[in-house]
Amino acid sequence: MNPAWKLNKLLGLFLESPCPLCQRSQAQALCFSCQRQVQRCRCESADAGQVEPLPVFAWGQYNGALKRAIAALKYEGNPHLAEILGTWMAESWRSANPFTDGIVVPIPMHSSKKRQRGFNQAELLAQHFCHITQLPIAVNGLKRDRATEAQFKLSSAEREQNLSAAFSVGKPFLQKLPSRPVWLLDDIYTTGATAVSAAETLRQHGIHVQGIIVLAQTEARVRSTEF
Repeated sequence: MNPAWKLNKLLGLFLESPCPLCQRSQAQALCFSCQRQVQRCRCESADAGQVEPLPVFAWGQYNGALKRAIAALKYEGNPHLAEILGTWMAESWRSANPFTDGIVVPIPMHSSKKRQRGFNQAELLAQHFCHITQLPIAVNGLKRDRATEAQFKLSSAEREQNLSAAFSVGKPFLQKLPSRPVWLLDDIYTTGATAVSAAETLRQHGIHVQGIIVLAQTEARVRSTEF
């Protein structure tokens, strides 16, 4: 488990912890000022448009305070940030897709990386998202079989090779295929290579993948997509 995460949890029992973005003393996950700054990164429209190769529902743009919040969540021992961020995702989702059915599958992390970090941020976001939306969650619907390199470092061909055979269908879905369509969920959508690889793995087993829900999409993604 990440030592910083354990320390933050311990301090939180006794102290009013500092905001992870600005270090001001506060009693919530983020101070009100930083909450407003993160909210400014929210996409104007969050509908999951029919975009190839996979429809994408993105809560915000990966820049500014939202980018900083994701870094604080993933790398600085602040998994509690997943609650407020996952809740915001869910509230936007319910507003844009009030009657959408499905089952949520968080993009899995390789076991070695999860042990090192102490948690999978996609899984935490999905848990809070599903708590609000009441959509069922299948944490083990997908399995990460190979530890892969960070996609942003790689060329298009290298990304494809990097994700080759990276995923497999999890035991719950092998035992019984889901009757509902699957929505993948992750923290960041960049090139889409990870999402497409995960979706193809499920589709090869006859599982219908409706799209992917993400906390943030990169600027390149924003420029190339109209919702």
